[in-house]
Amino acid sequence: MTELSRMLTYILGYRPDEFGLVPDAEGFVSAKDLLKALHEEDGWRHVRHSHINEMLMGGNRDFFDTQNDRIRSRERHWVLNPHDDLPLPGLLYLPVRKRAHPVIMERGLKAEGAAYLALSTDREMATRLGRRRDQHPALLEIPAAAARQKGVLIFPFGDLFLAPEIPAHVIAGPLPPKDLLEREEKKKIDPKQKKPSILKTPTPGSFTLDLLLRKNADRPQKLVVQAI
Repeated sequence: MTELSRMLTYILGYRPDEFGLVPDAEGFVSAKDLLKALHEEDGWRHVRHSHINEMLMGGNRDFFDTQNDRIRSRERHWVLNPHDDLPLPGLLYLPVRKRAHPVIMERGLKAEGAAYLALSTDREMATRLGRRRDQHPALLEIPAAAARQKGVLIFPFGDLFLAPEIPAHVIAGPLPPKDLLEREEKKKIDPKQKKPSILKTPTPGSFTLDLLLRKNADRPQKLVVQAI
């Protein structure tokens, strides 16, 4: 087994949570997310898709399954259990795109493209997760135990905590920066909205131009000026 194969076996088969990865119900993670996680580790920043493909074409292919640019370990020693009711910590951090911060504070956030949102008790891990999508992510504070009491599904997955959605009413903060709030308010104003045109009533002594079109195109058109 190659060093890369050993590393992927550990990540996918034992501790995906340690690397900020959340497999789907079948145990797959996207190759893109896997590479992002690998590139955060010293000594693995050189790994590309081609290295993984080369590994899979060799003698280590029996340890993994691939499907539509996704990969999983055939032997998995972890469990995704949404019904796990172990006590939750007082505070979790949810990384989000900085530009989306004002909207999420108002509307909440649902998992898109994945089954669950990933939260962490550790600011450093939450920042690491957020930087995979935004170089300067915002970290939202979620009082997890209180959120569960309000009916929000949050459950542990190794060192991470997962939720299908986080409603706006359980987000404790922080408030978005003032400039982002102002930008969001401007978006609510329809830039295409035009002022109604005002028809002016002609006043005595003014003139209107009436272009009379003749049926005979060969004849010159006559411009008639009518006094009102």
